[in-house]
Amino acid sequence: MDELTLKATAYDVDGEIAIITLDRPARMNAWTGRMHTEYRHCLAKADADPAVRVIVVTGRGRGFCVGGDAEALQGHARKGGYDPGTPAELARPGYGTAPEFDASFAYHFGLTKPVIAAMNGPAAGVGLALACFADLRFAAAGAKFTTAHGRLNLPAEYGLSWLLPRMIGLARANELLLSSRVFLAEEALALGLVNRVLPAESVLTEAVAYARELARTVAPESLRQTRWQIYRDLHRDVAASVTDSEALLETMMRQPDYAEGVAAFLDKRPPQWGRQD
Repeated sequence: MDELTLKATAYDVDGEIAIITLDRPARMNAWTGRMHTEYRHCLAKADADPAVRVIVVTGRGRGFCVGGDAEALQGHARKGGYDPGTPAELARPGYGTAPEFDASFAYHFGLTKPVIAAMNGPAAGVGLALACFADLRFAAAGAKFTTAHGRLNLPAEYGLSWLLPRMIGLARANELLLSSRVFLAEEALALGLVNRVLPAESVLTEAVAYARELARTVAPESLRQTRWQIYRDLHRDVAASVTDSEALLETMMRQPDYAEGVAAFLDKRPPQWGRQD
């Protein structure tokens, strides 16, 4: 993978955890074509790194991502259409796992590693969509969220109309999508949209600690296959889910990490996972 000079994001690896930081704090990490390009590059880099087990996404400063950058939105209005501002060739993280995942942001579902969104501040529009495509969401207390699109005469962005009804139910999703109103992290927790609400200064620390525990206690292949089962099963019937799970059982019980998991359980010790590429 060719290296990219990062200007709108930052990429760090801390042990088995990759941390991708949306890095435009002066603009509350508003989304641009540059950020879109870099974010995909960073995800692909983390997914390809055999040392990385879990990916954490956060924002620099007071915001997670407040949606499309206002200057970019003005540019779209002047041009009378949408200009993504991205190069023709983009990194393709998660592509190739299943055809239904091969699209912007849906590619999260095709990744081989879980993604945790550490929502350190406000999220709107595309920023909320990005967080919703993560597997888990930790949010800062009092953070403001909104789908945002209705106030701009736009459609629900990047699959939120597909995601939200599945995450929180149709009636609740309709209310957020149709009104584009602002809601707080505490309401998001009550709705089931986020997993935890924490003091803003603790969000990233707690997300990384959770990621470490996930990497320590759960076999890499189990994490990978379970994620794919979850997201594939959103599209199909229960019989297909059961049949595939039975086939996976036979395959995965022949892998070294199954024997290691059993031995660690019986010995009452932490497991020592190996890669299952």
